[in-house]
Amino acid sequence: MKIRVIASTKEGYVMPKQEALLFAGKSAGICYLPKTVEELFSEPVGKTVNRINNTIKSGHHSVFQHPTYNLLLTGVPKILAIILNNEKIYNTSEKSGRYTVMKAADDEKELYEKWIELFSKKIQENHNEFDEKKIKKLAMENARYLISIFTPATEMEYTVNFCQLNYILGWMKDYIKDEPNTDFSAKLKDVFKEFIDEMPDLEVEGLDSGMKNRGFSLFAKRDRAEEFGENYSVNYLATFTEFAQAERHRTLSYEMKLLEEPKFFIPYIIKGTKLEEEWLKDIKSLSKNFPQGMLIQVNERGTIENFVLKCTERLCGAAQIEIMYQTKEILKHYMENVKDNEVLYNYLKPYSKGARCTFPGWKCTSPCVFGPKNGLDRDI
Repeated sequence: MKIRVIASTKEGYVMPKQEALLFAGKSAGICYLPKTVEELFSEPVGKTVNRINNTIKSGHHSVFQHPTYNLLLTGVPKILAIILNNEKIYNTSEKSGRYTVMKAADDEKELYEKWIELFSKKIQENHNEFDEKKIKKLAMENARYLISIFTPATEMEYTVNFCQLNYILGWMKDYIKDEPNTDFSAKLKDVFKEFIDEMPDLEVEGLDSGMKNRGFSLFAKRDRAEEFGENYSVNYLATFTEFAQAERHRTLSYEMKLLEEPKFFIPYIIKGTKLEEEWLKDIKSLSKNFPQGMLIQVNERGTIENFVLKCTERLCGAAQIEIMYQTKEILKHYMENVKDNEVLYNYLKPYSKGARCTFPGWKCTSPCVFGPKNGLDRDI
């Protein structure tokens, strides 16, 4: 075997659309390579252009996935990041709302700052083992539930291939044209319009998923039943914040839909305290903004092996608390449903005894303050 680089990403270089098309057209020629790659890459441009046109018309678009673009998106609403990241063909580096001060809209800013202070006091009261810096980070992590998913508060690098980028632009146009207007969809259409307007000239006529009848994978088209076996399907309520964490498990499939009546997440550290009522009053006052702490209906599907991979990431004292508890609950539910299947039950059992530092073969390189005993029963 021999391996060599024939193209690569280069910092600061913006590949023109025509260059991406030519590279994809030559890549298509590899499928029936007559002689060598060098001869193919030096063929007359007209021959490559003919192959490009024929390949676009045929719908065999995978060759257009070879060229990639690194996009820097500034002032991105959380909902756009969620939509893009739910497609499995991408890579992203996103500013974290867990550990950074988020930019809040005018009607959110006062409440966001208020709850950073309230959470800081409550965390200090419950956890004197944390230093001031740790307390502030955890307070910001909880206060971000008040920030709207439409607030342009995120910055991210999004790496996507040429074909997928064209598909995404097509799906956005389809959504704008076909989706009935609701409070949610009207806001989302504005986000999509802005994305399309800001996009450099990279769109190619015909390079879309029309003949494949595809669209964004995020939005559920139908209700799904729960099942547990070699494969599983489970339904649960989660915030947009948790969903954004969960969808990053690209071996699993996720869909969401809005609830008919809004419901909201209560951070564990204030649940059952006098602050709970005040929190619900404040977050409900922002309901028209679709705050990140609003609950949505989620369906999660995958194989039992890939669910264990999720457990290995999320059953941890350092994991985001909401997804940690959700994963713990799904594991319990999974085991109850396969208790009569010795093979599957015994496969899951080693992962049900505590945090991932108890998992077979796991070695923790950065132990948390909670440890294996308390890591899955914490309030922050």
